[in-house]
Amino acid sequence: MTNPAPDALARLSAGLLTTGAALEIFDRLPPASLAKMIGDWEGRGVATGHPLDGLLEAYGWRGKRFDSPEAAHPLLFGTDGGVFAISPAFLPLGLALRFAPLLRHRAVAAIGRPALRLLRSRRPQARLRMVEYRGVVTATMIYDALPILDAFRRIDDEHLLGAMDLRQSERPFFFLLRRR
Repeated sequence: MTNPAPDALARLSAGLLTTGAALEIFDRLPPASLAKMIGDWEGRGVATGHPLDGLLEAYGWRGKRFDSPEAAHPLLFGTDGGVFAISPAFLPLGLALRFAPLLRHRAVAAIGRPALRLLRSRRPQARLRMVEYRGVVTATMIYDALPILDAFRRIDDEHLLGAMDLRQSERPFFFLLRRR
């Protein structure tokens, strides 16, 4: 099998992919290790037509931070006041999936962005474990309060492809992480 990493980043960044095409790329990438996850990661979604496409970015999502396998911060947001972690426990995930087009609207997001500060948390909201996902044991973030797993595959030393597996969605939401 050829190494998919050299063109994976270009394909994932080029524009709308089908979920199948994103899964094909994901499945060909090597697993991520826990040790290589530690640090700050800048994030952005991969457009696959998933209801969450563009939603996190509309609210100022900046990425994820992994302090240790026991201390992960899955949602970092940024405003003029800096970057802060939030607790996803109070996010209405079902509503977000159902009403994503409305929630992505510029006026709605402008109201919602400041409200995220009410969810600020200094405590970790997830953990990292090695979990089998799609037949490969790879570094996976397990959210503490929501039925969500983020499985990671390594593109290169500075980039990861994440697949968010959430109970309320039939297909994963894809995102890229770049080491800060």
